[in-house]
Amino acid sequence: MDKIIFKKFIIKPKLFWLKFLFLGFFIFLGFLSSLYMEHEGHYITGMNNQIVWGMPHMFAVFLIIIASGVLNIASISSVFDKKLYKPLAPLSALLAIAFLIAGLIILVLDLGRPNRLIVAMTVYNFKSIFAWNIFLYSGFAVILAVYMWTMLDREVNKYSKYMGTFAFAWRIILTTGTGSIFGFLVAREAYATAILAPLFIIMSLLYGTAVYYLIIRIINRYLNFNISEEIISNLRNLTLYFLFANLYFLALYHVTNLYIAKHINFELFILTSGGIYTFIFWAGQVLIGLILPLVLIMSNKFKDTVALKYASILVLLGGFSAMHVIIIGGQAFPLNIFPDHIILDSAFYDNVVHSYTPSIYEFILGIGGIALALIIVLIGIANFKFLPTITPPSNINTQKD
Repeated sequence: MDKIIFKKFIIKPKLFWLKFLFLGFFIFLGFLSSLYMEHEGHYITGMNNQIVWGMPHMFAVFLIIIASGVLNIASISSVFDKKLYKPLAPLSALLAIAFLIAGLIILVLDLGRPNRLIVAMTVYNFKSIFAWNIFLYSGFAVILAVYMWTMLDREVNKYSKYMGTFAFAWRIILTTGTGSIFGFLVAREAYATAILAPLFIIMSLLYGTAVYYLIIRIINRYLNFNISEEIISNLRNLTLYFLFANLYFLALYHVTNLYIAKHINFELFILTSGGIYTFIFWAGQVLIGLILPLVLIMSNKFKDTVALKYASILVLLGGFSAMHVIIIGGQAFPLNIFPDHIILDSAFYDNVVHSYTPSIYEFILGIGGIALALIIVLIGIANFKFLPTITPPSNINTQKD
């Protein structure tokens, strides 16, 4: 078998700085937006006393589950010993840590009082899933850093499989914790079900695979490193399996809610009478995010590269729609504070479907987070040896993996 060496991303300085400044501009705008929201207060956003998690949380949760899922390639190569994916494994870990940092930065900047994070990091209530997530997220970042080291340094490369297995187990637990943030909220009829944890896991696998493929296509535009047809075919098959699994767990989630008597009203709201939320669910999450990608990938009319490219884009659009339905739609449905009673009039908006229109500041903060993830990737591949080249065994600058 050919041996693998890794190289830096050779890019002309002018092109590098052009892309660096382009991404940096959006990062700067995102920082200014968060600073303005902190200074003026969250009244300038679309959030209110009923919908306290807005578009920044949609971006943050989306990026965090992508961070878990984009590690797919590294996990397959290390845990399941698939040599086909080994050349692409270090880039997979770099993407994971980049998207994790970006998602967490958005969460911190959306707190209103980011300095209060010190309290969350020093005072723990272990009955709260948020306290556990402090350890899960920070631990994942450390594990990814060590995992990348074992993959790229020949002296510690023999530990790569062990770190890969550890990272694989941690990412499953992390995504379970992210899904459990909502699953443990018993007051909300949209949540309070353990099905959300496996649903988030399978969403992360799907979204991560889509992001990874799009990133390597972008890199390949500027640096011609070969992506074999076998890898493309395997990524296509993985995406297909994850799409079917996502459909299954999504159906299971809604069937479970229909079975639970107190959740029926919410299900009717999302599936039939929720207005914009119903539209986003069927048109965005289901049609654009799942059905159309399935049709593209299963069709014989398109090449694997073309089908996978457009399917990945649709998957991410549908994934963001899913975040809107889960996070915003779940809060918009009124709380059932007094079961078996009808509240006719109240100053606390009981029995009222809440509205939410995100402000430009929330949107820019989210875009700034995506730009941060991409600039971390840009700096990483330009300064460290994350990209593979296959060389004959006789080449002395090889690295065993």
